[in-house]
Amino acid sequence: DWYPTLARPNVEVVTDPIAEVRPQSIVTAGGTERPVDTIICATGFHVTDFPAGDRIHGPGGRTLSEVWWERGSMEAYLGTTVAGFPNLFLLVGPNTGLGHTSMVFMIESQVAYVLDALAHMESTAAASLEVREDAVAAYNDDLQRRLAGTVWNAGGCRSWYLDANGRNTTLWPGSTWTFRRRTRRFDPWAYVTRPAPEPAPAPVLTDAAPGT
Repeated sequence: DWYPTLARPNVEVVTDPIAEVRPQSIVTAGGTERPVDTIICATGFHVTDFPAGDRIHGPGGRTLSEVWWERGSMEAYLGTTVAGFPNLFLLVGPNTGLGHTSMVFMIESQVAYVLDALAHMESTAAASLEVREDAVAAYNDDLQRRLAGTVWNAGGCRSWYLDANGRNTTLWPGSTWTFRRRTRRFDPWAYVTRPAPEPAPAPVLTDAAPGT
């Protein structure tokens, strides 16, 4: 019932930017002043960056934000792991957002995947695991291909789902059940695992007096 209200004779849809807010009115960029009773800011959410990435450092010292900036956009494997950042697991990472159903289901799927990854590390005595760059690239290429024809990307909509490069780094393009199937088992082939270092040999102790 909401869209028909836009066609009512007492409704005017104005898309000009607001240049000034006055005590009882707003002034748009063209200079027109319009009286207002209420101003509702409904501009969406800022979801195309990751402020916590400034505090996450990889083995070489670079932050997660720096790496994503160099690559042009945020990206992860299954929205959970990032190449170059061993033992880092994200929940609600890139392209796990939804526009149609419950995020709780997605989070539960990621938690199950992370727990299975930790179990794999324990069973193989691995000190770290890191997702392979080619696995991340293939996954995201397919992801962006699937997103290309969706309403969130197509049709000239300047959506807050898209980053400054026009790349959708926010949404999962399919059903939640498809994501659950992808994350129900850890896939070690997509990762490089490194064993724990051998413990240093114990020092040899002797009771011999110095000089003997």
